[in-house]
Amino acid sequence: MIDLVVLGAAAGGGFPQWNSNAAGCNRARAGDPSALPRTQASIAISGDGKHWFIVNASPDLRQQINQTPVLHPKTGLRSTPIAGVILTGAEVDTITGLLTLRERQPFDILGTQQVLGQLDANPIFEALNREVVRRREIALDQPLALTTQDGQPAGLEITLFAVPGKVPLYAERGENPAAILENGETVGLEIADGASRVLFIPGCACMTDRLRERLHGADVVLFDGTLWRDDEMIRAGLGEKTGRRMGHMSVADPEGTIKAFRDLGIDRKALIHINNSNPILLTDSPERAEVEAAGWDVSYDGMRITR
Repeated sequence: MIDLVVLGAAAGGGFPQWNSNAAGCNRARAGDPSALPRTQASIAISGDGKHWFIVNASPDLRQQINQTPVLHPKTGLRSTPIAGVILTGAEVDTITGLLTLRERQPFDILGTQQVLGQLDANPIFEALNREVVRRREIALDQPLALTTQDGQPAGLEITLFAVPGKVPLYAERGENPAAILENGETVGLEIADGASRVLFIPGCACMTDRLRERLHGADVVLFDGTLWRDDEMIRAGLGEKTGRRMGHMSVADPEGTIKAFRDLGIDRKALIHINNSNPILLTDSPERAEVEAAGWDVSYDGMRITR
């Protein structure tokens, strides 16, 4: 069985974002039930209900662990059911939560060469003592059976695969820093247990034939829901970049997610990594009605999916 808990459903900054005076954020801040707050995107997965793997360590990780009972210590004075952290990128909102886990508790950090290279290049991550916290490089498209700290099977097999994306903002350099790449800087995660297949893709710049083939027939897909429209941030006066410039597909544009996912035979689809400007966060918005009519769920903190 694949047991999945959404720890956080929002994009970087969360919802409400700490410095946002926008209407949606103010509704969330005021406790409006139609504007449910969300922390920054992360999930936890388990194959046995005892050993859990966090996927992406968001800046909100401490809060997320504390509000998720399955991740609480169960034995002794100090312990954790968290066996590892799997990274699908090295953006600020996927790696900074690692520093929350620096209290010499054994677990593994798993990621591609490019992602682990970003950690290696920043000495602050040496706070996670390598004698205690192992860094395990995962080759793309090579299935890996997850194991517990004592080497026992954890009941799940994962595969990291490249998706179109871009290097982290803090690592942009060179003549074309906004180039869309498919080289392992941004990856998706496939989770399997022999009976079901779940895909987690919180960042994706565009649909490709290769990605479409992998998605086809999946039991569950959690997919990049950052923006409703590509120019959403510009229209709202919140920034100067399009979604594509930030490495994200939009949900409703002519070549966006809703259209791209038609006829893929996916049993359940949910949007995750949703920016605070995206109106689908508001349950009373026409955009929310439209996305639900198209067969999509909108992820929320604490959402649980079992397959």
